[in-house]
Amino acid sequence: MSHLFLRTLREDPAGAEVASHKLLIRAGYIRPQAAGIFAWLPLGLRVKAKIERVVREEMAAAGAQEVHFPALMPREAYEATGRWEEYGDLLFRLQDRKGGDYLLAPTHEEAFTLLVKDLYSSYKDLPLTIYQIQDKYRDEARPRAGLLRGREFTMKDAYSFDANDAGLEASYQAQRDAYERIFQRLGLDYVIVQADAGAMGGSRSEEFLHPTPVGEDSFVRSAGGYAANVEAFTTVVPEAGPIDGLPEPVVFDSPDTPTIETLVAHVNATLEGEFTAAHTLKNVVLALTHLDGTRELVVVGLPGDRDVDDKRVEVAFAPAEVEPATAEDFAKNPLLVKGYIGPWSPEGPVLGEESATGIRYVLDPRVVDGTSWITGANIDQKHVHSLVAGRDFTADAFVEVATVREGDPAPDGSGPVSIARGMEIGHVFQLGRKYAEALGLKVLDENGKLVTVTMGSYGIGVTRILAIIAELNNDERGLIWPASVAPFDVHVVATGRDAAAFELAEQLSGELEATGLEVVYDDRPKVSPGVKFGDAELVGVPRILIVGRGAANGQVELWDRRTGERETLAAADAVARLTAR
Repeated sequence: MSHLFLRTLREDPAGAEVASHKLLIRAGYIRPQAAGIFAWLPLGLRVKAKIERVVREEMAAAGAQEVHFPALMPREAYEATGRWEEYGDLLFRLQDRKGGDYLLAPTHEEAFTLLVKDLYSSYKDLPLTIYQIQDKYRDEARPRAGLLRGREFTMKDAYSFDANDAGLEASYQAQRDAYERIFQRLGLDYVIVQADAGAMGGSRSEEFLHPTPVGEDSFVRSAGGYAANVEAFTTVVPEAGPIDGLPEPVVFDSPDTPTIETLVAHVNATLEGEFTAAHTLKNVVLALTHLDGTRELVVVGLPGDRDVDDKRVEVAFAPAEVEPATAEDFAKNPLLVKGYIGPWSPEGPVLGEESATGIRYVLDPRVVDGTSWITGANIDQKHVHSLVAGRDFTADAFVEVATVREGDPAPDGSGPVSIARGMEIGHVFQLGRKYAEALGLKVLDENGKLVTVTMGSYGIGVTRILAIIAELNNDERGLIWPASVAPFDVHVVATGRDAAAFELAEQLSGELEATGLEVVYDDRPKVSPGVKFGDAELVGVPRILIVGRGAANGQVELWDRRTGERETLAAADAVARLTAR
């Protein structure tokens, strides 16, 4: 410890909110450099290396081989796949001195695809799975929680290459199984959920989520085994009802009722019957900014007892950027009567338009034909009731953007869902042929015919996993690492002023290292026992061997930070005890 590059802190760093962020900085594992960017110190690198070792061992067991690409990549390949634009502001873009465009890679699908294209040409070369462990870069708008959401992070990304879909299924399953082994070895609980592929593209997509209250992702699951993140959840669509015989729409005065709450109160006071927000049709105006820079308004209709979920909206309208319509947007579209918008107007639709507002109209899947609604009449201070879907209005499209609620039915019929928070620790995709087609990756099949290779992509967040393990393994005094990833196996602490204690501590450290254990020895002179114990607790090595006043009598103390147990034993037995566990 007298030579270890380490300074611990007694106070929590400013701006740190979650335990892992606070403790990893205080215990000297990382140091902040900028928002979402950290330097790695010796202790942090030791833990990170142990996590990477588990990943490498399981990748090898699954038949994957390691390669390494530069983080700095040229624009051309990403432009060919469309991701130069699709990633939007998340991408770090830069130019070299000659004006050439480059990026700091968020993922490396393009690079892997081009490498295999360069070297392989026959189905006999496949299947192939290659991977790397490398730093990635994403310009997060709000980096937070230390390593849990940063702008530079370490990820293991693997890619499989197969000549046909059956091969992809086998490669995908091998990686999926390897992920389960990795997380089990690291002691992480996980839930495998259906996920949206997003900018990655492809068909099948599953996330490995670690359930945690500090997670940034919401996911749903049923007792019957269904699990999905909220972006991938699909609504159970009710059956359409008959339209014949339903009352015609009636426009009514509804002064000062621009919200669902005020509307429900008004109709219950003035109309016959009992009404709730579920009887109303909420209409939300969103502004989409497309990749070419054009701005489009869209009106989303959904039951009034639901809100628009930001993440589901992001997925539904990707790759466009989405935001609420502004006052300027409303001013440019006088047919949008704020607070009284609806899909129908007593004057009928705008000439040449199906929508009463002249703006693209999309609906929640629950708004099926034959359902009757109370909604805006597109006239200030007026609403309409008995407006029937399929008769009085239709949708340009249906979108899954409404919030998911506890008790909503799972789409596979396995019962109602519950909602939990989780943190993504791994993601597996069946990319299919998206990248191979864009970049021309083909091989000759057994008949001598060129076929497009099919691909899979598999990512694990190494530094995020480190933070989650820290988040799970700590107490009010500091970190308590699991033995599998702890920076050292044993922390030897010499206390007091007696030279005999330091001599014995150094001897035991050497004997422990000779058995293959990794040891950190606190040999600092003139440092109080309280400070040494405080540092030992903060750093979090799970087993602490204290050599102090009992050293003269051949006595030492073994302290297990995981259980809190402290035991006095003969120094002669210490090495055998520590190597037996």
